[in-house]
Amino acid sequence: MKAPTVRQGVRADAWASLRDFTPARIALGAAGASTPTAAHLDFQDAHAVARDAVHEPLDWNRLAADVTAAGWPDCLRVRSRAADRPTYLRRPDLGRRLDTAGAASLSSAASESGSPFDFAVVIADGLSAQAVQRHAAPMLRALRDRLPEAWRIAPPILAAQARVALGDECGALLGARMVAVLIGERPGLSAADSLGVYLTWDPRIGRSDAERNCLSNIRPEGLAYTPAAVKLAGLATEAARLHLTGTALKEPEPSLPRAVTLP
Repeated sequence: MKAPTVRQGVRADAWASLRDFTPARIALGAAGASTPTAAHLDFQDAHAVARDAVHEPLDWNRLAADVTAAGWPDCLRVRSRAADRPTYLRRPDLGRRLDTAGAASLSSAASESGSPFDFAVVIADGLSAQAVQRHAAPMLRALRDRLPEAWRIAPPILAAQARVALGDECGALLGARMVAVLIGERPGLSAADSLGVYLTWDPRIGRSDAERNCLSNIRPEGLAYTPAAVKLAGLATEAARLHLTGTALKEPEPSLPRAVTLP
């Protein structure tokens, strides 16, 4: 291993070349007993971006237009029992339930449909409006033609101040066989715009996280839209066949090569 060099009081890290392969904060070097000033300022900037992502509002009208342009039906709009962002952050329980108007709206939509839906999508702002604004519509565009043609697809639901579990109540009120919740994930110091998807069979209030399947870090720099859509469509198809999701639903993996006996 090549010894670190010393330049203007900063000791370079011998592993610095690995930073070309990851956005993680590794091989930052050192200045005395501290991190270099540039690395420290970069950390503070990333922390500020993450904090801003949590509080940034979502442009719901633009999102609705983008989703419709992606080939999905006109959106329904609901909100959770968290009246505002500070309440949402302090009271996760309120973000898991619909307010009275939202519940009535979905019950009415279910009555008008006449028959149950096979697949419903809930798009929730979660903890990063950036993630949803940037990636929800492209993800749904990639997903739309990969779902079975025979399925009845519910109108997408735009849910404000929503947690993942809000999808359980939404799906139950619509009478959907399964629900996929697209939600902004908690911002990190490497990415503030990661989109997550949670798939639940037979959604109803009280479902646990062990009864869901999750795809995480959906964005061009992470899990790209097309492979994410392929994975989600595959999981949804298997969920419909087996009538389950969660820890009991496994993603198909390619067969491993046969073991080779060494001489």
